[in-house]
Formats: sequence, structure tokens, C-alpha cells
Amino acid sequence: QVQLVESGGGSVQPGGSLRLSCAASGSIFSSYVMGWYRQAPGKQRELVAVITTGGRINYSDSVKGRFAISRDNAKNTVYLQMNSLKLEDTAVYYCNAYRGITGYWGQGTQVTVSS
Repeated sequence: QVQLVESGGGSVQPGGSLRLSCAASGSIFSSYVMGWYRQAPGKQRELVAVITTGGRINYSDSVKGRFAISRDNAKNTVYLQMNSLKLEDTAVYYCNAYRGITGYWGQGTQVTVSS
């Protein structure tokens, strides 16, 4: 079992930055693939970024070059640095951990980009 708690969301103007954190507990963090997803109102949840146990990273095309995912296995935490935020980045951001066929979700943190 893995418990995930996101933090760092908030309101920011276009062009601003936020850093999300996801603290994990309850299992061996380093053995999980970690990802960030987001869901905007009226839309499906979509993948933002994922980082494997070996450190390989993939981003959605919409955030490539602006967002950066990283993990600190010593702190059981995954981060999402978001720069050059756009209006369309507004969503609830969810942390995800999976290993094999088992996945876990955090409760989500709201990110609002508005002028």
C-alpha cells in the first residue's frame, strides 16, 4: 500500500511558476514508477510527466520544455517544477505511483493560472 500526498498548488499569473511535491509513504518508493497527471474541468485526466525507477522521463507534448519532473528517493518525494505556466495548464494535478499492475493516486492539488 502507498499513500500519496500532493502539495504546492495554488494560483499564479500566466508566465509564472509553481513547484508541486508528492510525498509517498507506506512502501518502497524507489520501486515505483511515479507520474503526474492532471484533469481540467470537463476533460479527461491526462498524463503530464512520468519518471521511471531508473530515472527515465517522458513528458506530454503540451508541457515539454516548460515542466520538469524529478524524484528524491531518499525523501520518498516526486516533484513537478512548472515554468512558463499558461491558462490551459489550469487543472487538478494528481500524483500517481505504480508498480506492475498496482497503482495509487493522491488526492490532487489545484493549479489555477489566471490573469
